[in-house]
Amino acid sequence: MNVPALRSPNAALVLDLLRTAGETGISRLELAERTRLTPQAVSKITARLRSEGLATEAGHRASTGGKPRTVLRLVPTAGYAVGVHLDRDELTTLLTDLAGAVVARRTRALDLGAGAGPVLDAVTEEVRGLSAGSSEFAPVLGVGVAMPGPLDHRAGVPGRVTGFPEWEGHPVREELARRLGLPVVLDKDTNAAALGLAVRPAAPGSFAYVHLGTGLGAGLVLGGAPLRGDRTGAGELGHQTVQLDGPPCGCGGRGCLEVLCLAAVARGDDAGAARVLGAGAANVVRLLDIDEVLLGGRLVLAAPEVFAGGVREVLAGLGLTAPVRVAGERDAVAAGAAWLILAPIFGK
Repeated sequence: MNVPALRSPNAALVLDLLRTAGETGISRLELAERTRLTPQAVSKITARLRSEGLATEAGHRASTGGKPRTVLRLVPTAGYAVGVHLDRDELTTLLTDLAGAVVARRTRALDLGAGAGPVLDAVTEEVRGLSAGSSEFAPVLGVGVAMPGPLDHRAGVPGRVTGFPEWEGHPVREELARRLGLPVVLDKDTNAAALGLAVRPAAPGSFAYVHLGTGLGAGLVLGGAPLRGDRTGAGELGHQTVQLDGPPCGCGGRGCLEVLCLAAVARGDDAGAARVLGAGAANVVRLLDIDEVLLGGRLVLAAPEVFAGGVREVLAGLGLTAPVRVAGERDAVAAGAAWLILAPIFGK
């Protein structure tokens, strides 16, 4: 499929408005008003989108004067993306349509410490199996892969992943693209999840997505866009030092948020873990003045009220008013990984 938005910012802008309008659609006049493009430009863009199967008419809407307005909507089945969450102990693979809706899912146990060869064999097998089992879905535009950091998202190469140094420097993106014959994008797991949340309609303009699962990290969104940093190092929340003489961490430091949080969970003290998480969230709120703190990850989802309540309590005690809520679904990272492929189509 030749997606015009990949070469036209204005087409991407129109496509994104069609996406956020959903099934109800949007008229050409509304598109012109919201994009500030001329009606003639909007007509040319929408005609091209329709000819390439990305948009279609969705009925008519009453007008305040003259004939009823024709409403257009996105065609979600015009393209698909694969999202891969490469966690420390589990591999989740999703197939999503152009609007990001999940249409197929696969998951299996995995040991990230087994090394790049066996792990990428498993990723290749799962992606191919997902595609083979869903042969009616086409075309697949690419594969987004999210894994623990640090990593270089521009080069598509992991750094010294905490606890798994053998991944450092491996050309993950290049190797998977060669194996799969598809474009591949690699990013940090928390960045992918944050991107998936940021593209939702009515998403806050700035937030921290705090993920507590097999590790602890954060995805930061400022001005509606993920903040990665030049070396994809932004959001390494788990390795903030909060106890100078604390226990050693796999990153080489001591008293890191991650090691303290996971230790509290291991001894059955979710409330204590929530307080530690709250201290880290408070640091982010103070540093970046964000609108909201969103929580996710398997440990948070196992006790959502405990973690949300504990983080809120810490922030309130410090006079910080940023709202706190649980927003990460089970597959937030894998779904966000698919958006690594989809987001550029919509100018994100």
